[in-house]
Amino acid sequence: MPESAVPVTRPAARGAAQPLVRLSGLKRHFDVSPPWLARVLEGKPRAVVQAVEGIDIEIAPGETFSLVGESGCGKSTVARLVVGLYPPTAGHIEFDGADMGARRSGSDMSAIRRRMQMIFQDPYASLNPRWRVFDIIAEPIRAFRLASSSDEIRQRVEGLLRQVRLTPADGVKFPHEFSGGQRQRISIARALASRPEFLVCDEPTSALDVSVQAQILNLMMELQRDFGLTYLFISHNLAVVYHISTRVGVMYLGRLVEVAPTDALFRRPRHPYTRMLLDTIPDLEMTGRQRMPVAGEVPSPINPPSGCAFHPRCPFANERCKRERPDLLEAEGTRVACHAVAEGRLPAEERSYAAR
Repeated sequence: MPESAVPVTRPAARGAAQPLVRLSGLKRHFDVSPPWLARVLEGKPRAVVQAVEGIDIEIAPGETFSLVGESGCGKSTVARLVVGLYPPTAGHIEFDGADMGARRSGSDMSAIRRRMQMIFQDPYASLNPRWRVFDIIAEPIRAFRLASSSDEIRQRVEGLLRQVRLTPADGVKFPHEFSGGQRQRISIARALASRPEFLVCDEPTSALDVSVQAQILNLMMELQRDFGLTYLFISHNLAVVYHISTRVGVMYLGRLVEVAPTDALFRRPRHPYTRMLLDTIPDLEMTGRQRMPVAGEVPSPINPPSGCAFHPRCPFANERCKRERPDLLEAEGTRVACHAVAEGRLPAEERSYAAR
């Protein structure tokens, strides 16, 4: 059986543990206003995109926490905030108990940065086309001074290439000589070069052919088992999320609307938006299950709706939903931000999406 045909086995949920990563009240706003003079002449106010608006997440060691949602919901912004590519507008990011926003020496910050790495979405754009693969993978080893000699660097790079199912001979080649799946393997090897504990994966399979996605997912899960890695996994592919995740957070317009263990989310989604997302999964068994029609488009993050941001599209919305923003509350092992759920107005049903 070819590797691409091997089914992906989703990891089992782990017991409670001290969080490795904690996001508290995390916000990120982007000023997209026209130049000052243009605003004065046209009488326009400042325009601010509320990309992330108060995210609270805890990720335990060894688990895979996935963020899902439509394009523009803020999940990739969260990924970039966690690794420090964007500074937060408000809130805190803690890694292994250390506040990432606190002032500390360069050596202390370097030690923290070494323990977290990122795998980007596009393997064609994330690799330097002028560098050979050996130098791409060796860069973190040299930057963090993890090897004392050229021979040790060479051995480390060759070992990393073998771990991602490439050969040491591939180190002399350039990125353009590889397929998309092979380039993503190189990106994974580069991310592992600093011996991290936490990887932020920003849609690492979305730019790949379907036949290659299972190979990359199997590789990532194997590496997680071998090295005890912790993943923050960003994706809009629900099938991928189901197979790789321990827990799932659903985002809408910069906020979390539901957080649940993977089995619980796919078996019994609580929030209407989560149900809408899962209704997009094709019913290949033709069970005849009813789908919940949801009209409209995602509102502008510059001028979000009052109250619950989903209320213009929600068939269960009432006046309270229009004026009062729901909090993310515990409900039978799931955290959900929905007045309809809190008031018992949303019909509960077993959706059986996990069988898809």
